[in-house]
Amino acid sequence: MAAGGMSVEVHGIEEVSRMFDRLRTNDPDMDKAIKRLVRKVLSAARGRLSRDARNYMENDPRQAYKAVKYAVYKRLLGGNLSILQKQRGGRGAATSYVKPRTLKPGQRGGNRRPVGENTRTKQMESYGGADRGFVLRFLNAGTVERMTRYGNRGSIRATDWFGHTASWQMEAAVQELADNVNEYINNVADNG
Repeated sequence: MAAGGMSVEVHGIEEVSRMFDRLRTNDPDMDKAIKRLVRKVLSAARGRLSRDARNYMENDPRQAYKAVKYAVYKRLLGGNLSILQKQRGGRGAATSYVKPRTLKPGQRGGNRRPVGENTRTKQMESYGGADRGFVLRFLNAGTVERMTRYGNRGSIRATDWFGHTASWQMEAAVQELADNVNEYINNVADNG
């Protein structure tokens, strides 16, 4: 390159160009690294959200808090947090949970509604596995007041706790991901 009769040589342009090519998201190594970072921060956010769900419920004997899941997108760089929802029919693995009695043997009082061996009540009380998500959905969306022939079954107040908590956890995950990607890019540039 000639500038005012002088010749100037520029070195390192090709190396810098190769480094920028490696940092593009269409580079397979960079794509894998970012997806690995997305999976890491979403897994941590899922753990925090699951812990929040556990703290939200005062009594969770069948561990419904475990129904919080995360997904990493295959074609896009990103993911989401959600409540597990079964895609197909069937039930999850049943548990052998037995509700503790509040009355001593022989003591009068309490609910006198009979619970047979093959009733819907038995089935509902033995949920587990992928069926846990419906409990979190009920708590999130609420229910209407329910009347049965045995009386008023009450209602569950809608709180949208998941919407509020999940968006806050996702914002924290986005900031953590930005910091991790920035650190990764700096490491690649330094070792480049």
